[in-house]
Amino acid sequence: MNPARPAPTAAVTVVGIGADGWDGLTDASRAALSEAEVLIGGRRQLDLLPPRCAGERIAWPSPLRPAVPGLLAAHAGRRIAVLASGDPMFYGIGRALAAEVGEAGSLRVMPHPSSVSYAAARLGWPLEDVEVVTLVGRPAARLAGALHDGRRILVLSAGADTPGEVAALLRDRGFGASRIRVLEQLGGAQERTNAEATADDWPDAQPPGDPLNIVAVTCRRAPDALRLGSVPGLPDDAYEHDGQLTKRHVRAVTLGTLAPAPGELLWDIGGGSGSIAIEWMRTHPSCRAVTVERDPVRAARITRNADRLGVPGLRVVTGAAPAVLAELPPPDAVFIGGGLTTPGLLDTCWEALPAGGRLVANTVTLESEALLADAHRRHGGELVRLAVAHAVPVGGFTGWRQAMPVTQWAAQKTLDTPSGANR
Repeated sequence: MNPARPAPTAAVTVVGIGADGWDGLTDASRAALSEAEVLIGGRRQLDLLPPRCAGERIAWPSPLRPAVPGLLAAHAGRRIAVLASGDPMFYGIGRALAAEVGEAGSLRVMPHPSSVSYAAARLGWPLEDVEVVTLVGRPAARLAGALHDGRRILVLSAGADTPGEVAALLRDRGFGASRIRVLEQLGGAQERTNAEATADDWPDAQPPGDPLNIVAVTCRRAPDALRLGSVPGLPDDAYEHDGQLTKRHVRAVTLGTLAPAPGELLWDIGGGSGSIAIEWMRTHPSCRAVTVERDPVRAARITRNADRLGVPGLRVVTGAAPAVLAELPPPDAVFIGGGLTTPGLLDTCWEALPAGGRLVANTVTLESEALLADAHRRHGGELVRLAVAHAVPVGGFTGWRQAMPVTQWAAQKTLDTPSGANR
């Protein structure tokens, strides 16, 4: 039997450390830090190390992410150890280091229990039933997308002010009855887990505490608050709009046809109120979207809608398509909700799609309908008409009021026939 081959020497070792500092580390983690020639981490983390860790200590600059390549290059060939909070691969620096180092064999990760694991243990919450939202370097509006009655959420805080920001958002979104509990310095000698109140009571009940904290939320929606589900087709009242809105039932069909998948990017052309892009992004945290709207007033309205509905990462481009499309990253799917008669728009969007990409276009005018019929003839796909009627009072009785029918063309681009029939 051949002897086991030794593991390859890691170019970078990333060590997770908690509030318990050096005492909470394993022997292997201590050895890695003691043998390192360069120690990189936050100032608070570096201060947790004893003098026996004699490597050159370098505190992360701000902003952190752009500094990673330069720091690694500057100390190439030396034994580098990077300190991270808790589990480096859970919303930690491990992701950035893996992207830079490339090969897994060049990155050695030594995790520590994360603050999320500690919080779940203290609260008795099964982690598989908990939503985790990070607000580290991200706007508090991200939390809005996770708010559902009865759900439990663990919020990774950006600092001492985060619990107050969470409480304010909960009150604003109709979740003021939600219970908030702040857990500080988890795993350390200064651990504190008894700060608790409803979001409605939080301003008077709790001043800012320790910056190293995690916020536990048990969601309670007010009975009169607008109910927002987790599938496409939110109520029209969820949006601020001036009438330029893909209505609820057509929107649900449109999103179903676009078929968003995790990590995919949507171009939403003629954003209006942003409803298609917003609900695309709400289907999964990794879904991305760019909405193009030429009217600055509407573009600002889209941004407000995105913040309110929990997807502040929506990119809003103010400008006219197709002129601005050349500046955008390639899409996985395109929705055209306005501007179909603009010369070259439909063809530009089709050409931008990769094989397997989808294009969906909606219209209510005869002129645009003719363009979609021609696109259907050239590229195949599916051409449908959507009609919705609402029951309304008719004198002392009830009758149907028909909304304007919507013509929809949907097609998927194939590898072998990018410009031909795709039936």
